[in-house]
Amino acid sequence: MTNSSEKNKPLVDKFNVGVPEKRRTECVDVGGVIVGGNAPVVVQSMTNTDTSDIAKTVKQVMQLAEAGSELVRITVNDKPAAAAVAEIRKRLDDKGCKVPLVGDFHFNGHLLLPQYPDMAGALAKYRINPGNVGTGKRHDANFETMVKTAKDNGKAIRIGVNWGSLDKDLLTDMMDANAALDEPRAAKSVMFEAMLESALRSAEAAQHIGLKKNRIIISAKISRVSDLWQVYRELSRRDNYALHLGLTEAGMGEKGIVNTAAAITPLLAEGIGDTIRISLTPKPGAPRELEVEVAQLILQSIGLRMFTPSVTACPGCGRTTSTLFQELAEDVQEKLKTNMPKWRKTYPRAAELQVAVMGCVVNGPGESKHANIGISLPGTGENPKAPVYIDGKLFKTLQGEQLASDFMTLVEQYIHDNYAS
Repeated sequence: MTNSSEKNKPLVDKFNVGVPEKRRTECVDVGGVIVGGNAPVVVQSMTNTDTSDIAKTVKQVMQLAEAGSELVRITVNDKPAAAAVAEIRKRLDDKGCKVPLVGDFHFNGHLLLPQYPDMAGALAKYRINPGNVGTGKRHDANFETMVKTAKDNGKAIRIGVNWGSLDKDLLTDMMDANAALDEPRAAKSVMFEAMLESALRSAEAAQHIGLKKNRIIISAKISRVSDLWQVYRELSRRDNYALHLGLTEAGMGEKGIVNTAAAITPLLAEGIGDTIRISLTPKPGAPRELEVEVAQLILQSIGLRMFTPSVTACPGCGRTTSTLFQELAEDVQEKLKTNMPKWRKTYPRAAELQVAVMGCVVNGPGESKHANIGISLPGTGENPKAPVYIDGKLFKTLQGEQLASDFMTLVEQYIHDNYAS
């Protein structure tokens, strides 16, 4: 039975109110972008062009950067790609695009990095997969070559373990040792442990070679949601390296978006993750920027970062047979998104704006009052008037054919009055 003092205790004491508190990790400088420490979670993405096609790669890097990608990774898989990197960096700089580039190396990075010093200098970070740097004695030697190049050039590295390309020698040794136990662990558990060991041993080896801990980011990617939770929670528990977070091979369209959101949101809410990439499979020829937008939406939805004003809109029901509220919600959201790049210069806090576009009297006035500015449109059979609320108070009532444009004018006026630099 609840005692009276507990019963009357304020709700604020019972609930954890506020945004997730980010776990403190090493602070890594990646070409001027800070990853880890107290820095906001960094959004990154990756091109899918042939890197040796300089013009196409520059164009896509700029598109991703303009969409909000703060780091952009490019494939460096052969000599033509390696030879193109310095020119890609130069053209980006000439166009005023300063986004840091990350080189993605597999199998031959130990050869390409020493052979192309201009490329090694142009990249801000090297992605190294411990499972793809060679086997046997070549593994350690190849890894050391890449790490030394990073050290000599003052670059960061990401030690990117992936369960699809796990270090075979390490996994075999651990599986053999497990099989010799009186009570062997499940094979899946051993594989998870091998991923963690591969990442952490590689990070320690990089430090022994001379790379400082604040130059190292770690990732351990899996394509199954609940598996990702387990691996990253344990990785976070064992050390404080900065962590790159993402669900590998998430898939296409809605499936990929839902899978990724389900995978990384709980971890971000626990403070795990310093930089994220949304690995969506685009349709042939489709723009690459969707993965950037999804990353921003995830971070904004849990209050970690704000990128563009938020629009709350009801789903509609039998009370809203008119499409007016849907059209207005879409129009407002698109205009806010389109104007935000311009507003960042003159109204830097405009991304914090909360707008409500509601379709009937049931939740319309209440949601509108909770927003900075909101409108409650008339549902089926309601009086054809739309009250507008600003900061919780009724401001005015709109009606007529100009209703939509009148409301947008009020939104822009609110931004001007409240978010000027």
